[in-house]
Amino acid sequence: MTAPVGGPGAVGAGGAGGAGGAGGPGSRAATGGERPPQARHVQQELAGMPVRLYPATPTRLLTWLDCPRRYRFAYLDRPMPPKGPPWAHNSVGAAVHSALADWWALPFAQRTPRAGMAAVRRRWLTEGFRDEAQSAAARERAVTWVGEYLGCVDPGAEPVGVERTVSTPTRTLVLSGRVDRIDARGDTLAIVDYKTGRHEPDEADARSSLALAVYAVAARRTLRRPCSRVELHHLPTGTVAAADHTPEGLERKIAEAESIGADAARADAAYARGEAFGSRADAVFPPITSPACSWCDWRRHCPEGQAAAPEIEPWAGLSPR
Repeated sequence: MTAPVGGPGAVGAGGAGGAGGAGGPGSRAATGGERPPQARHVQQELAGMPVRLYPATPTRLLTWLDCPRRYRFAYLDRPMPPKGPPWAHNSVGAAVHSALADWWALPFAQRTPRAGMAAVRRRWLTEGFRDEAQSAAARERAVTWVGEYLGCVDPGAEPVGVERTVSTPTRTLVLSGRVDRIDARGDTLAIVDYKTGRHEPDEADARSSLALAVYAVAARRTLRRPCSRVELHHLPTGTVAAADHTPEGLERKIAEAESIGADAARADAAYARGEAFGSRADAVFPPITSPACSWCDWRRHCPEGQAAAPEIEPWAGLSPR
């Protein structure tokens, strides 16, 4: 599952991500340039030895691409700077994803739309909502989405994987991620990613998603079956946005991941050497500001992000459908 970072309209793992912040409680940027005691030791590379592959998920890579400062807060600073309040749309997404996974775990005879609706109520999360009434209204909308969606799903079409972790090495990376669902389509596989946000994805969203392309390549390697089709299933509208990748298209996506990963790896190494603290922090981990800064979990620590976009309520991303 591609956990969303940024606004509720994010597609795949490549949605809009806001700038994080520097200098918050627990941030290394507030240590006056001192190297933290837990900074990782960087081993000297021996001539002729193979370079260690950099482990990464699509979410990690795209967080770096969206905003290096937010990447630092999310993946490097420990203790992690405190996040802002939870988002209601994330609670909705998590409950729906869990309910659909539960549904596929049921015996075939119990896989009814009503069982899926009950699973949503059982899995419901209340964090991020304005009040109990708003949470209840959002819950019943989600219950309806899942019931209608499962009414169009063949319960006997057993997926190859549900919440399945797949991975693949490349020339420079070890890419991995957890896929919502992997379907068998004849002799080939299809990647299915559930979406619950306000944005209704289209074919261009499915084709451009780095996460979905990585999952297709990783599923092919992990499960030893061809995989080129990727799909975004948008539950609020019941629509499916699909794309069929060519081998050349998937190669381009892997090259994109490798390019992003090379930049992130260099920044990680600079951090481990103690070269990204105090006055040098923003040179290695600069903030990238945009309207998406409103959705950043670390907005409270980022003056640039606060200046770039207004603060919004935690329930602003709820789908109106």
